[in-house]
Amino acid sequence: MFDTIFHIIRMNQLDCIALVFFVLCFRGYLYYTSLRSVDTPCLAFAMHRFRKQWIRMALLRENRIADTNIVANLERNVSFFASSTLLVLAGLVTLLSSADAMLGMLQDIPFADQSNKAEWELKVLLLVTLFVYGFFKFTWALRQYGLISVMIGGAPETFLNTPKHEMSRHVESISLMSSKASGNFNNGLRSYYFAMAALGWFINAWLFMFLSVMIVLILYRREFKSDTLAIMMDDLPEQ
Repeated sequence: MFDTIFHIIRMNQLDCIALVFFVLCFRGYLYYTSLRSVDTPCLAFAMHRFRKQWIRMALLRENRIADTNIVANLERNVSFFASSTLLVLAGLVTLLSSADAMLGMLQDIPFADQSNKAEWELKVLLLVTLFVYGFFKFTWALRQYGLISVMIGGAPETFLNTPKHEMSRHVESISLMSSKASGNFNNGLRSYYFAMAALGWFINAWLFMFLSVMIVLILYRREFKSDTLAIMMDDLPEQ
């Protein structure tokens, strides 16, 4: 492991550039989407509007079982990815002990750079870092969805003559919590996407950078330019 750390310091220039470029793509896209989703038409922006409409209607209902079932379904989706991420991490830890066999296999791939054991471990550790990040995002989203269930159950009912400003406050807080949970879930999913780009580093640094750009373009198109967004914007609820 110490050999891997020392190898980071003396890593060749192209690999250093590729790694920095990847980090900029990953962190830069997360920052860009969090900044633009506030006031720019995108999936996160549209979904926040729909969540506010959902919570507004949920608080009008005396029986909110259907609404808590929706939250439970979202929790199951997040829980699936959290569990899957643990399995992926277990597989990656196993890969760290199989460096010699995997390096022999990579030598048969055309255009693949010749790597030593320290370089192999560094590349696997990048994947481990991505999936650890994703795991923490998934589990935090899971916790937040649990809080949403309590917030929906604890919100007052309109037939109790609850003041309008108090109902609006509950709608705003619950929908905001739901959007934050969804945002953490999305960031966890993005770690899977960028892990696909990181696989390119096992071949060579140029493919690593190319795939990083492609992942950003794919995510950008889906978030800001997709047909799904157009459908949602056509039926966007009022603020």
